Amino acid sequence: MISGKKIRLERIIDRRDGRTIIVPMDHGVSSGPIAGLENMAKAIDAVVNGGANAVLLHKGIVGLGHRGYGKDVGLIIHLSASTSLAPDPNAKRLVTTVEQAVKMGADAVSVHVNVGAETEAEMIQDLGMVSEVAEEWGVPLLAMMYPRGHDIDDPYDVEVVKLAARIGVELGADIIKTNYTGDPDTFREVVRGAGGVPVVVAGGEKAKDVRGVLKTVKDSLDAGGAGVAMGRNIFQADDPTKMVAAVNAIVHEGKDVEEAMKLL
Repeated sequence: MISGKKIRLERIIDRRDGRTIIVPMDHGVSSGPIAGLENMAKAIDAVVNGGANAVLLHKGIVGLGHRGYGKDVGLIIHLSASTSLAPDPNAKRLVTTVEQAVKMGADAVSVHVNVGAETEAEMIQDLGMVSEVAEEWGVPLLAMMYPRGHDIDDPYDVEVVKLAARIGVELGADIIKTNYTGDPDTFREVVRGAGGVPVVVAGGEKAKDVRGVLKTVKDSLDAGGAGVAMGRNIFQADDPTKMVAAVNAIVHEGKDVEEAMKLL
């Protein structure tokens, strides 16, 4: 029997290869209208034309460009937020609901959890409760699971990354977004620990080394990853459309890094 969740997941994850290119554009709440996100309609159109499977937005942005023109793209509405000016920017709070996201046409929802933060308990509780509501509505849930806090010395260490990823799986997430651990062997442990739930790598801050970014994409796939959820390294690229096309060449077309670089 085909479920609503399965149908919606296929709008986020390509049914042919089980992989995805998600472009998070939720940075406006935490950091303001940063470079690349001043004109949201233009930014969304650029990444869609490059081959993105889905964009991830806060609720107020949906009407400013998503599906307003151009090609269609999967829509993930982000449910949690904090600002860079807060006493504790790691403390994420829910700012909308699964029901509201469904009303707005979302194909999936997402929640951010900083594992190791002082407010970890509240964020984990939010994730667990959202997963129950999302399951009831047949809406896929992406969990952004980051090791962040005073006692996290290395947020890319395999031990903390695979714990963060597993927490998301245990609480009902359908897709896990987390840090890449730096090499395929250790990232393979993260993927294995997720027990079959797709794991996508975060892009992080804008990098100067584009080849390095593409190598991370390729290496994560070789380790069993399901693609990327990459924001700034795409929408702040010199040409976001070409950057998505390069990522797409690796994720969906099986090309190597050098072949992808030619598209830039």
